[in-house]
Amino acid sequence: MTSTFGPGAEPILLAFSGGLDTSFCVPWLKDTYQRPVITVTVDTGGIDAQAAESLAQRSAQLGAIEHHLIDAKCAYFEQVLKFLIMGNVRRGNVYPLCVGAERVLQAQTIAQMALSLGTKMVAHGCTAAGNDQVRFEVALRTLAPDLEIIAPVRDRAFKRPEQLKYLEEHKLPVPPFGAAYSVNRGLWGVTIGGKETLTSQGSIPDDAWVLSKDAFTHARSAERHTIGFTQGVPDSLDGRRLSAVAVIEELETLAGPFGIGRGIHLGDTVIGTKGRVAFEAPAAEVLLNAHRELEKLVLTGKQSRIKESVAQPYGDLVHEGQHLDPVCRDIEALLKSSQTRVSGEVKVLFRPGSVFVEGVSSPYSLMAASKGVYGESAGEWTPTDALGYSKMLALTGVFYKRAGGG
Repeated sequence: MTSTFGPGAEPILLAFSGGLDTSFCVPWLKDTYQRPVITVTVDTGGIDAQAAESLAQRSAQLGAIEHHLIDAKCAYFEQVLKFLIMGNVRRGNVYPLCVGAERVLQAQTIAQMALSLGTKMVAHGCTAAGNDQVRFEVALRTLAPDLEIIAPVRDRAFKRPEQLKYLEEHKLPVPPFGAAYSVNRGLWGVTIGGKETLTSQGSIPDDAWVLSKDAFTHARSAERHTIGFTQGVPDSLDGRRLSAVAVIEELETLAGPFGIGRGIHLGDTVIGTKGRVAFEAPAAEVLLNAHRELEKLVLTGKQSRIKESVAQPYGDLVHEGQHLDPVCRDIEALLKSSQTRVSGEVKVLFRPGSVFVEGVSSPYSLMAASKGVYGESAGEWTPTDALGYSKMLALTGVFYKRAGGG
């Protein structure tokens, strides 16, 4: 793609989600800079055909001269989600990074498109108080330091009611949630921010949930499913071979109505404040639980401990927009190596609000490889060996107590 715009008329390329912030940015950028605006939505999940059509229509109604929807779901899985699964990554032991982890990939796509269009002006709708501003700008400055980055909502400190009023006064379309809730959706789940998440006391109302709105008022009967993994990557569901992306999308449809993966995360933001966000991550909740239990069957204790020691820092780097740092490639190499034998099937039970792992099987089962049965009978050792082992294991404590005169 080459630029068809004359000197001084290069377009502003806007990362467009269709939410209130980016909807406001389209007419505001166009009026303020007197330049055409092109919107780009990088699809990292959660956009079906109807949503895609709605985004294109909204972009045109807001005044953009072009809209581009770029499918990046497979790239997102291969570059980011695969390693979050391999590392069983959750932030604060709760939140599976369902939105935010894709920002570097989105920034990378935006930078590439700006180069192909022949423009050096890119814009985003992030605020000064959130994590995404850091993620986008670190990635953009790393990938394309010559780009001019415009952030109206952050730099001009526009509030959501002001943006809503601007759109209404100009008779422009307003997103479905208006100014009440900020909703972000991707392949790994949904985040929801509103007035309730500005404090630590309460939850959002039931009708603000996106994937699990009626999960507890219209509870479903329990369901059983089987998930297959090959070298740590989900590749089958109920006996059907599927791509990893398809497994995730189907699990969201199956588990979401049960309220599986619904939660509220309170933690440390990239900029150093405490933040709180509601989230729905049904596929992530199911896969992380299933993968963790399969790993327990096939990895040695030392493998698990070393892997866990790097998985959390990896999650922190991804959360902070540092995914381009070369240390992430080093960690990914270890995670990938650890998954050589993480292949098998996991049986899960869906019930309202929870997923229960009923059993796991693998051709690489360390449990099946032993001749011993825990709590029942010895295998590769004798009762005399067991007695000697216990005596040897106690020596450190014996010496410590003896040295103290006890």
